[in-house]
Amino acid sequence: MADTQTLTTIDVEAPVAGLAPAIHLDHCVIHVTDWERSNAFYRDVMGAEVISLGVGSAYRFGGVQLNVHGPGVEATPLAERPVMPGNSDLCFRWSGPIKTAAAHLAAHGVPIELGPVERNGAAGLGISVYFRDPDGSLMEFITYPEA
Repeated sequence: MADTQTLTTIDVEAPVAGLAPAIHLDHCVIHVTDWERSNAFYRDVMGAEVISLGVGSAYRFGGVQLNVHGPGVEATPLAERPVMPGNSDLCFRWSGPIKTAAAHLAAHGVPIELGPVERNGAAGLGISVYFRDPDGSLMEFITYPEA
């Protein structure tokens, strides 16, 4: 499954180490229209830990979280143009070859929209496949060459 990593300040490379404290992505927001359908997708296809929040859920991937706006959630404050269902574009690092990511998606009935294709990501040049979540947001699995 996709792995995520949160680096400690000690693990941050020298050019970034001057930032005090170190800066890492903690969470971002997506918007869904159906909790049950989205929870199943993000749990089963994306490998998220689904965090129940009473009304709604959040999706946790190791040290990074997707906060979720959806039916019954009244979030505040909101972005000037709040995220709407289907307008997110997220990339997740896949551990292993891209062919295993493609097989995983096929096993869950999720069609690949594009790929495998070369893309640049946080770790440099990788290979990606693109697909959609149930609301139409663009999802990407990326793999990087092994050292």
